[in-house]
Amino acid sequence: MKVGLLTREYPPDVYGGAGVHVEFLARELRALVDVQVHCWGEGEGEGAGGGVTRHRPDPRLAHANDALRTFSVDLSMAAALGGRDLVHSHTWYAHLAGHFAKLLHGVPHVMTCHSLEPLRPWKAEQLGGGYALSGWAERTAVEAADAVIAVSRGMRTDILDCYPTLDPAKVRVVHNGIDTTLYQPTEATDVLERIGLDPERPYVLFVGRITRQKGVPHLLRAARALDPAAQLVLCAGAPDTPEIGREFRELVEELERARDGVFWIPEMLPRPDVVQLLSHATVFVCPSVYEPLGIVNLEAMACGTAVVASSVGGIPEVVDDGSTGLLVPYEKKRAARHPEEFEDALTETLNRVLDEPEAAARMGAAGRVRAVQEFGWDAVARRTAEVYAELVK
Repeated sequence: MKVGLLTREYPPDVYGGAGVHVEFLARELRALVDVQVHCWGEGEGEGAGGGVTRHRPDPRLAHANDALRTFSVDLSMAAALGGRDLVHSHTWYAHLAGHFAKLLHGVPHVMTCHSLEPLRPWKAEQLGGGYALSGWAERTAVEAADAVIAVSRGMRTDILDCYPTLDPAKVRVVHNGIDTTLYQPTEATDVLERIGLDPERPYVLFVGRITRQKGVPHLLRAARALDPAAQLVLCAGAPDTPEIGREFRELVEELERARDGVFWIPEMLPRPDVVQLLSHATVFVCPSVYEPLGIVNLEAMACGTAVVASSVGGIPEVVDDGSTGLLVPYEKKRAARHPEEFEDALTETLNRVLDEPEAAARMGAAGRVRAVQEFGWDAVARRTAEVYAELVK
C-alpha cells in the first residue's frame, strides 16, 4: 500500500506534539506500508528515514494571511500525491491537502485530529480572519473524510460534539506514543550546569510553546506562591503572537523580581538536553487549558518524572492520578471568571509534590513503567495501518 503522509512539521522542523507524532509514526509505518511524507520546507529532500517531499508557500503570498499561505501549500501537496493509494493528513495545516487529494485522485482520506479549531478561539489572535478559514478547512475535511483518528477518547467526544453530522463509526481512537529508548532517565547533568541550576534545590519544569492553550500565564501566576526552596525552569518559546509573547515576558520579569531560581530558556533545545532536564526535575508541570492528549506528559513520564497536569482533554488517559502524577481540575467557564481558583490549586498541588520527594520519585517510577508498557510507537503504527487496511481493499 502506498500512503501519502501530510503534515506541516517534520524533522528538522518540529516544534509541537503533532510534529513529534508524525516523526515517529512515519518511522514505524515504514515497516508496514510504503510511506511518502509531504511537509513544509525547502524543496525536495530526504528527512528522517528518507522519502520526504517538502513544499513551500507560494512566494506571491509572502505577505498574505497565514491561512492563505497554508492553502497554497495544500494545493502543492495535493498535486504531488498522484499514485498514492491513501492519504493521511495531520492538523488543519494539511487537512485541506488531504481533502483535495481525495477528490482529485479518488483515494481515501484519513485524518488525525491533534486539536480542533472550534475549541481554540485564541487562534483568532494569531490568524485574524484566517481563523475563519482554518475552521472552514477543518470542517470541510472532517465531514468528508473516510476515517478520522482521535488521539484520545476525550478527543473523540470533542470531535463528535464539534461536528455532529460526522458518522461516529468513522472516528477511531489511536493514542499518541512515546519512544522510551530516546526518552529515558539519564544521569548526565552538564545541561543543568550550563543553565546554572542549583543541584541542591528541587525544580519544577515546563516544556511547551508560549500559547494560551498551554496555560503558561496561569503557571507563572501560580509560581508566585511556589515553595521558595524550589526552582522553576521554563523551556518556552515560539509565542503565537507578539501580544502573548509580551505578556509572558512581563510575567517572568515580575516573578524574577519576587523570587530567585527562575530560568527561562526561549530557544528550542535539542532532544538530549530536554531529556536531561526532564530526568532531573522533581516534577513536570502541564497547566494546559486544552490538550487532546499531551505527548509532553508522556515524555516526562518516560524520563521517570512525576507529573502535575490540568485534568483536561486526553491528559487523564495518560497521567494516572495518584499513581504517575496528580491532576488539577480545570473547568473552562469557571476559570474564565475566577482564574485564581485554578492557579491556587496548581500551586497547592505542586507544593505537595515538592514537599514529598519520596512520593514524587515513586510516581516518576510508575510513570516510566506506564509509558513503556502502554504507549509504544510500534503499537500506534500497527493500529493506524489497520485503519488504512479497512479502506484500501
